[in-house]
Order: sequence, then structure tokens, then C-alpha cells
Amino acid sequence: MKARCLVFFVLFLHCTFIGTIVKADYVKSIGVPYVQNFPKSVYLSGNQNWGIAKDKNGIMYFGNAQGLLTYDGKYWQQYTMPNRQIVRAVATGQDGMIYTGSFGEFGYWSPQHKKLVYTSLTRLLPKSNPVNDEIWKIYTDGKRVIFQSFSTLYIYENQKISTVKGPGSLLFLQHVGQRFFIEVTNTGLFELKGNTLMALPNSGKTYPHNIMTILPHKNGQLLIGTSKDGLFLYDGLTYTPFNTTANQFLKTFQLNNGTKISRYYAFGTILNGLILIDQNGNVIQRINKSAGLQNNTILSLYADEEQNLWTGLDNGIDRVELNSPLYFYLDKAGQFGTVYSSLIYQNNIYLGTNQGLFYSPWSAGSSNKFNSFDFKLIPNSQGQVWDLSLVDGQLLCGHNEGTFKITGPQMEKISAVNGGWTIKKLNSNPEYLIQGTYTGLALFKKDSSGQWKYFTKIQNFAEPSRYVEQDAHGDIWVSHPYKGLYRLTLSDDFKKVIKTRYYNEKNGLPSDYDINIFVLENKLIFSSDAGFMLYDEISDRFSNYAALNKGLGSFATSNKIISAGIKKYWLINHGKTAIVDFLEPGKLSIDSNQFSLLDGRMVQYYENISQISAQMYLVSVDDGFVIYDAAGSTAKNNRKKLPAVLIRRVEDVTDTYSTISENGNNGAKIEIPFSRNNIRISYALPYYRHAKIKFQYYLEGYAKQWSEWSSSSQKDFTNLGRGKYRFLVRAKINDDFVSKVSMFEFTVLPPFYASNWAFAFYALTGIFMLIMGKRQYERKLRRDRDKILSRIQQEQEIFLQQEAEATERQIVKIKTEKLHAELQSKNRELANSAMSLVYKNELLQKLSEEMIRLRDKDGKKVANEQIRKVQKIIDEGMNDERDWSLFETSFNEAHGSFFKKLKANHPDLVPNDLKLCAYLHMNMSSKEMASLLNISLRGVEIRRYRLRKKLNIPHDKNLAEFFMEL
Repeated sequence: MKARCLVFFVLFLHCTFIGTIVKADYVKSIGVPYVQNFPKSVYLSGNQNWGIAKDKNGIMYFGNAQGLLTYDGKYWQQYTMPNRQIVRAVATGQDGMIYTGSFGEFGYWSPQHKKLVYTSLTRLLPKSNPVNDEIWKIYTDGKRVIFQSFSTLYIYENQKISTVKGPGSLLFLQHVGQRFFIEVTNTGLFELKGNTLMALPNSGKTYPHNIMTILPHKNGQLLIGTSKDGLFLYDGLTYTPFNTTANQFLKTFQLNNGTKISRYYAFGTILNGLILIDQNGNVIQRINKSAGLQNNTILSLYADEEQNLWTGLDNGIDRVELNSPLYFYLDKAGQFGTVYSSLIYQNNIYLGTNQGLFYSPWSAGSSNKFNSFDFKLIPNSQGQVWDLSLVDGQLLCGHNEGTFKITGPQMEKISAVNGGWTIKKLNSNPEYLIQGTYTGLALFKKDSSGQWKYFTKIQNFAEPSRYVEQDAHGDIWVSHPYKGLYRLTLSDDFKKVIKTRYYNEKNGLPSDYDINIFVLENKLIFSSDAGFMLYDEISDRFSNYAALNKGLGSFATSNKIISAGIKKYWLINHGKTAIVDFLEPGKLSIDSNQFSLLDGRMVQYYENISQISAQMYLVSVDDGFVIYDAAGSTAKNNRKKLPAVLIRRVEDVTDTYSTISENGNNGAKIEIPFSRNNIRISYALPYYRHAKIKFQYYLEGYAKQWSEWSSSSQKDFTNLGRGKYRFLVRAKINDDFVSKVSMFEFTVLPPFYASNWAFAFYALTGIFMLIMGKRQYERKLRRDRDKILSRIQQEQEIFLQQEAEATERQIVKIKTEKLHAELQSKNRELANSAMSLVYKNELLQKLSEEMIRLRDKDGKKVANEQIRKVQKIIDEGMNDERDWSLFETSFNEAHGSFFKKLKANHPDLVPNDLKLCAYLHMNMSSKEMASLLNISLRGVEIRRYRLRKKLNIPHDKNLAEFFMEL
């Protein structure tokens, strides 16, 4: 039996899960989907937004009062028209062009010179047929683009424009599938076929006027929305009023535009925001200024493939996140104050606030009926409501003035103990409820009719009791953020405390404050700013719950845990919310990303989340409540295909900021001067649903690995070296799905001294230098060769000269030797001649002496006369000048320059002096000189003395040596 029940339960869960998935695309009728506001203070442009479009890259475009606006999920950019006109219409083409229309002007925007540039198409029109009114609609149809004004349709195709006129004034062109429709004022609805307007057949009498939107409907019908007459259906022959609950709303508040989104229709009004209906006409949502829009006038509507409903308002831009897991109901008027607790009971939703207890009918069970709340204050509930608890089918309210039982719009006081913070059954005896109050603990017990009634105040403990839990031994744990942690042992009848134990830092707690008590998987745990703690009975101390804290990460310091169903829990970490499940043994999964919208919106320390059903939760926030639909969350998280990250603005941040490119590469080559090598790259993920988006980048050529994941959407790179770079970036949504890698390539040019021109110059200079060096080298070689040849020649000449000199010296030597020989010979001859003269003179002297001694035979001297004759002959012979002449001639031949030098230096010398000088030069003895001079030795000495005096020869100088050196 148990097995059958288990199988049935599993099948029930499976069917419920399948049903949830099937219904995942449904928009809920409770609360309002998340509305993201973009005021003009954010996008920094005009108030009014007349047109919306999205391109193939995911970038949003808005026709704004001040021009064209672009939004990529992170950055806004404005572009102005040539004459600063209002952009009334915008459309995107598959060719990447963005088409806009304004007063008297239409054309397209395209990336040129690394930025978006406008090109007018009105130049293709003849000057005789200019555009003189506003362009209200633009549609792209394959290769053609249709621009519509109230007077003309302009069809742009193949660089030409053709015009189409109607039989009257035109209203607004509508696009349904492959067909185009337009209303001709006071004539009817026409279809554009080619370049011709064809009237649609109408077999009935009804005809819609002032058609603002035409949308496809089931069974091939057209759903037509008019300005003041509501909705119509057209089946190809007849117009039929579409009588829905939305008609009166659309008639009253003036329908202005519409769009189809999934299986729903959204209509924007002039006076009261937008309304969402299903195919049967049931109102699913009404969203206006009180529900989160910035303005009630919807000028334009656009539904993208992610079920984002974009609204261009009379003052701002809003994005409605349809099919969101979070639906909001916020008290914009401040009707009920701050919400501390909320709960759904018996088809009513109750809000416990600081002003009292409010209720409103709850009809969420009907998915096709819009739930319009009308909260009213329950009489006599004024004051602070702390807690709403549903126990055994009875709704109990913990109030500042006591505890009340709630039935419908009535409340009954069952306890006068002030300040009921929390109430729950005793685990050891479920017949009792234990309540934590301002002044301790109170007990409740059912009466005979099964109704909970106040039983008693637990004695011996009067401390404020914010959190109350019972452990497995039956002891009661009580904590208060400022009073600390207590363990109480109750008497057997639960009426009094018989033992109190206070715990603080001495028992291992990180602090005496902010210690809260919770039950997690049937285990009592204690929260603290240092993480969750466990109590050990044996040591009577607290220790860190390491396994749980490690798995929870940053949510280990959560200050509150709330049960979310089987093995699921809500964690509140000082304003941040997450849900964790323990479905898989030994493993926990935690999700906080999709709840970031709730961050800081709940009342701190009094956070309250109650479970509506297996998939839905009611979350109390400051000024209302939020419905969380886990089924919608599953559908959202099943999305795995993400758009690519867009490389947006690239800026030079070297000293002054300047834009290098508005759209990354965009097909153009990006080159950055070396002197401007500090850049900032901005990037964005065009994913517009609420999510936690992180980026990771890698600059090839600069870094060696991917960066850490970060929410930052721009990165600065400074002092980049020369070379080519590739910037890679990818995104991750909710720490789960990762996008493809996007790439941006750029080149940092080399410095001027290392540029190609510089290298060319260096090369030319090098070649020139090589040529000049070669020429210089050749000249040097020639000079060296000439020098070598000259040196060789000189050496040869020197050698020859030396040879010649040597030869000459040899010749001179030979000549000298010959001269010496001749001189010696002459000296010998001279000496011989001198000696001959000496000998002759000696002989004559002897002869003269002998003549004196000569006697005749008688022994008598010879007669003097005869002797004198002979003596005269002898004297003539001794003083014969011919001898001196001959001697002088021979002496001059041997010592040619002697007399010249002597006469030149001493012109006063007489011939006898010259003779004496010659004899002294020949180193003759005084005797020989006396003989040659025919004087006595005494006469020789006297002459020598006189000669020394004439010649000024020093006394110590040898006279013969003096003449020999001369």
C-alpha cells in the first residue's frame, strides 16, 4: 500500500512538473512583472520615445525627441539628425542598417569611419516632390524598405525610391507577417501589394476607424485595434467587434499601439499605461504608473524574442519583463506602510504592517483572470503586526497589543500578552503552541471546539524572545539579537522554567549578539556573523558548522532561514536572498542570482516568506509583496543560447579622452599611435532580462591567461607595446551559462623611430652608408694602394738611392781611398820632395861647410873669392824659389784647401809664414824646417813663436797639431 502511494505521489509530482514546464510561457495574472525604468536622467536625451527596434546583434534603438538612441544592455548613446529633428520611426534591416524617419527626412545609419553615420535618402527623390511631413512608420521587407507618412508611401529598393499615393490621407502602416495594411481616411483599409494599394473586401456594415494596430490572430484572422472603438476581428470579409473585458478599458483610455508577444497581446494607451490580454480577450495584466511605469502614455511598443516588452513613453523608457518568476505588488500610494508579514488564507491575502492588518481577495487560482487587489484595513487591527502564522487551519496574528485569530475580515483577540514575534507547536507536545513575546514565553492550547486559546505565561523567564526553538531533549532555546542566547528547561506541565542557561563567548560563540536559532534538516543550528554554529552537549560548547558554511559560501553568515518546502530553504543574508536545496544527498545547490531584485527590499531582521503552493511563494517587502513563481524561474534558467558580447566604445585615455571607435572593429582596421597607447575598451552583453552578468577578458599579446570573472564592463590597458593585439571577452549569466567569445583586433603602431617609414629610411640610410662606406673603403683602398705604391716607390727610390748612395759611397770610398792613396802618394812624394830638398839643402850646407874648410894641395885655404862664388851658387841653390814653387804645387795638390783656408782666415801671413805653416802641417821637425828655410834652429823657433802670435794660437796648443787639424 505504501509503495502504491509512493508511486502515485511520484507520478503526481512528475505531472505537476510537466504541467509547470508547459505553462512556463504563461504570464501570471497576479501582481505585476518586473518593470525596469530608464528615466531620461539615465539615457540623457529627450522625454518622448516614438519608435523602438532591435538589430541582429541585440542592440536596441529608440526614436527619441532629440534623435536616435541606442542601448546595448549597459551603455546609452545618442545620435542627432541633420537638423536635430525628432525621430518618429526606427527600423533595422538584415544588412545592418538602421533606418529612421523624421519631419521631411528619412534615411539610414551605417558604420563609417568607426562610428555611426547618417545617410539621407531624400536626395533620391525628385526636387519637385520633396517630403513635407512626418515619417511615422518604417518597415523592412527583404531588400526593400517602406517609409510611411500621412500622404505617401516611399519604397526604397536597389538605390531607388518609388512613391505610392492613396485615394486619400493615410493613417498608419501595419505589418502582419508578409502583408502590409494601411487605413485610408474615410475610405477603408487597404493592402499594399507591390507598389499598389488594394482595398480589402468588407461584406458587413461595420468598419473600424482610426486603426492604430493590426496583429495576427488565431484561425488566420486579424486583430485590429482602434483609437476609441476598441478591438475588432477581421476574417477576410467581415469586421466583427471583439467583445472582451479589455474593450471598455481601451475605449476609455484610448488605444495607441499594440504588439503580439508569445500567446498574448499588449496594447499601449494614451491615458492609462498598457494592458495585456490573451487570445480569448481575457485581461492578464494591467500595468500603469501606479504599477511601476514612469508614465501612462505609451508612444511605442516592441516585444523582443526574450519576452521583454519595451515601452517608449511620453517621458522615459521602460522594460517589462514578462514571464518573470517575480511579480510585484507595491504600495505606491503608501496605503498600508511597511510590510512585516504576509500570508494567503481562505482566498484572501493578508499583509501585516506597522499600521495594522490589511486584506484583499485572492483569486490566483484563475490564471485567465487579472487579479486586481483592493486592500482594506481589518477593523481594530491598527498597530504593529509582527507575525502571521497558519497553524492547523487557523490564522494567528502576533500583534503589538496581543495575539489575534483572523477569520475573513474579522479578528478575535485570544491573548493580551504584548508583542507576539513568533509562534509554533511544541515538538514534544503538539497540543501546545509556544510563542515568543516582548516579555518572555506564552503557551496556547486548543479548547474543546479545537480553537487555539491562550493557556498561560511561562514563569521564571521574562526576557524578550525573538526566536524560539525546541531541541530533541525538549529544552527551549530562546534568542534575541541584543539580549543573547538562552537554553531553558521547562517543568513537566510547561508552565515554568526550572533551569536557565545563558551562552556567550565563553561557550565558543563569536559574539553575545545577533545569535539566531533555526531548524535545518531537523538539526538545530545557530546563525552568527562568523557563520553557522552547532552545539555540542558533551562539551557544552559551540563549534563552527564547517561543512555547511563551506557549501553556502557568502550565505554562511545569513541571519535568517525560512523553510521553502521539502529539503528547500530560504536564506536571508543581511538583505540578500537565496534559496538552497538539499535534494541530492551530500550536496547542496544555492541560487541567489534571480533574487537580486529583492536585495534590501525586505524589512531587516523581520524578513518573511510564506509558501503559497509547491511552486509559488509570497515574499514580504517594505512597501508590498512579491510573488515568486519557481516554474517561471525554471523556464528562464533553461535558456542556454546567449547573445555574443558586443565590443562597444574604444577610447584613448592617454591624457585627454577621445573616441577611437564606437563599435569595436566594425569591419575597419584599428591602428593606434604608439604615443597614444593607453586605451579603454567598453563591452556589453545585449541580454535584457534581469540577471547577474559577469565578464571575463583576455588580451592576447599582453596577458598570458583569462582574467577573473567580474561585473565590470570596461577595461583600461596602459603603456601597450607595439604590435598586434586580440582582445577576447565572454559573458556569464547567473554563474551558469557562458556566451561565445567575442573578439576585437587592433594594432599599436610602432614609435616614429621604429615605424616602417623609419625602417625604410634606416634601410635606405644603411644602403647609402654602405655605398658611401664602400666608396670610402674603395677610396681608402686606393689611397692605401697609392700610399703603398708610393711607399714602395719611395722605398724603391730610397733603396735605389741607398744603393746609389752606397755605390756612390763605395765610389767615394774608392775615390777617397784612391785620393787617400794619391794623397798618401803625393804626401809621400811631397815628403820625398821635401826630404829631397832637405837632403839637397843639407848637402849644399855640408858642401858650403866643406868649402870653408877646403884647402889646396898645399894645405892652404882656397881663395875667398872662389869660395864666395861657389858659396853664392850654393846659396842660390838653397834659396831657389823653383824648389818652393815645386813644393807648393805638390803641397796644394795634396792639401788643396789648406792655403785657401789659411789665407782666408789670416790674410796678413807672408810667404815665409805660409812655408812654415806648410812644414808644420807636414809635421816636419825643426831641423828639417831649418834646412828647408835655410835658417838656424833658433830662427825656426823665432818664426814659430811669431807665427803662433799672428794666428792667436793658445800657448798650450801644439802648433803642429793646430795645422794638422786645419
